[in-house]
Amino acid sequence: MDTTVNGLDGPLQRATLPSGVELHYLQGGAGEPLIFVHGVMGDWQSWAPQWSAFCDRYRCTTYSRRYNHPNRNDMPSPSHSALIEAEDLAQFMTALGIARAVLVASSYGAFIALALAEQQPERVAAIVAVEPAMLCYAEFSATGRAALARFRQSVVEPANAAFRRGDDRLGAQLMTGGIHAGGALALDDAALAKRLRSARAMRMLALSSNEFPQLAPETLASLTCPVLLVSGLQTPAIHAEVFGNVRRAMPQAQVASIEGAGHPVPRDQPERFNATALAFLDTARMGQSTGRTA
Repeated sequence: MDTTVNGLDGPLQRATLPSGVELHYLQGGAGEPLIFVHGVMGDWQSWAPQWSAFCDRYRCTTYSRRYNHPNRNDMPSPSHSALIEAEDLAQFMTALGIARAVLVASSYGAFIALALAEQQPERVAAIVAVEPAMLCYAEFSATGRAALARFRQSVVEPANAAFRRGDDRLGAQLMTGGIHAGGALALDDAALAKRLRSARAMRMLALSSNEFPQLAPETLASLTCPVLLVSGLQTPAIHAEVFGNVRRAMPQAQVASIEGAGHPVPRDQPERFNATALAFLDTARMGQSTGRTA
């Protein structure tokens, strides 16, 4: 299926993994493989503001994760988490003939990217991780625990309850507001309809027995691939607390903070994000070509 969406153009393709999972994806550009990994409510279109800039330098792939639009996967996954989706990503790379790739990922997608680097480090050349949604890291500080308690009470628990009773509309509204604004957020019909296309992805995490498994701090600290951690200076408190604790767990990582951006940094400030990420990847590539590590 040919598609043109906000600068994303070309044939939308479908891969079927050995697990039976289908993933839709788009490819473009030439050079070293780079894969974009979107957050909970996104899909393959989420990286439109990055597409042309990154395709100028890389062979880019943007895909929709297991339960996101337009995939039709409906298999149960009672313990669904980033660990399972990291396995999906590894199988997806194999299906596309990609042995090793740069990962540019946001929110829960960044969680997945770090999980893959932990599981199969030889497959990850570098990571640009935008505010990894690893909520368990909020537990590592007193201010983080307080922010997490507020977030669970005002967002997670009511959203999960809505998904459990089949009210995807309310669940999506609550989760969108909580993730992007730290509280209630009014959505117009078009914006809400776009999020509801991937309601299954939100529901599967809501119904999971452990949607935020912990990646051990010592494991993150031992990753040898170059890592850039990116945050928005206007991000809600819960994301700022998680990010600060992830940053402290990864002293080897480079860090960038983007003015004028909240949690969805690549969308809020695409030009600043693109320039920052590409400059980091250029430096990382030069370091690898000379045998140095970041």
